[in-house]
Amino acid sequence: MAAQVRKLITVIEETRREAGRAIAPAMRKAAAIAVIANPFAGKYEADLETLMAIGEELGEMLGRQAVAALGIKPGEAQSYGKAAIVGEDGELEHAAAILHPRLGKPLRAAVEKGAALVPSSKKRGGPGAAIDVPLGHKDAAFVRSHFDAMEIRVHDAPRRDEIVVAVVVTDSGRPLPRIGGLTVDQIEGKDGLR
Repeated sequence: MAAQVRKLITVIEETRREAGRAIAPAMRKAAAIAVIANPFAGKYEADLETLMAIGEELGEMLGRQAVAALGIKPGEAQSYGKAAIVGEDGELEHAAAILHPRLGKPLRAAVEKGAALVPSSKKRGGPGAAIDVPLGHKDAAFVRSHFDAMEIRVHDAPRRDEIVVAVVVTDSGRPLPRIGGLTVDQIEGKDGLR
């Protein structure tokens, strides 16, 4: 079953200055967001396969959309994250079914590799609810310079029977990182940690 998409949104955030210093090149984050119908709103369904399949579809579509928005090659993506807000008539498990079983594999393909777990968050909310999409380096979870987030919101979603699904991709880590840890040039990218 294909997702019933009401709206697609792409947002690019570009940080050019931090702590009075120029950031060159600018740090960029792109959020690709889909507002979809929740086929199980208002009713309990034991089998969430439909939402798992939708998650796979959205991982590919939103991952590619976020990379394209940054104008980079897939392999140039550095960090990623995912999040969902389920409307009032849905369950948190509906967001989990979209985000966890299958969304990751096509997202990893969209950014090339992606050995690390995709950070995620989920919540219930109404129109205009905000959520922070957590970010981490796509190939090595121990790269502290890439621990970050991007807040997203859609002014008219989710409605009671909808789910907002977001994927965020960046082309770098935080501006002016200086808390130590593994650096990008030290990544092995084998176990998703280092």
